[in-house]
Amino acid sequence: MYDTLKRFEKKYAPLKKLGLRITGLGFADARKKVHVIEVTRPFMFDSRLIPKRFEGMDVRSKISGDLPEEFIINREREDWKEFEFVWAPERFEKYVDRCSKQIKEELKNPDMTREDMLSALCFGDFQLHKTKILRLVEEGKLPAYSQS
Repeated sequence: MYDTLKRFEKKYAPLKKLGLRITGLGFADARKKVHVIEVTRPFMFDSRLIPKRFEGMDVRSKISGDLPEEFIINREREDWKEFEFVWAPERFEKYVDRCSKQIKEELKNPDMTREDMLSALCFGDFQLHKTKILRLVEEGKLPAYSQS
């Protein structure tokens, strides 16, 4: 496992200049001792550059740092998770629609389409994320997006 992590670190070292931090190994399932490679990235990062799997291990990516205003939620209430979901697809859409010029500049890709920006900032595949979240909302497992 540690050799796999070292190969991952070597292969993806150039992404560190863009803000990627390779935090090490973690557990996807501690009881079954299923390990993952854990990385942290800033919100403004093309997540499509990070693989979902590497040499048979899942790669778990977390976002660190400040979030744009579309993703700021009121966490004062104890039950805030019942009313708001920070990664709602609508939040990504609103942010991309408001800041597309800035996104293209910061990701150094002036030719990005709206769909490219959504997938880059989301988790690699915006349409897949949106489909999954809408299904979870329909099943009552996540709250529906509201502009309040």
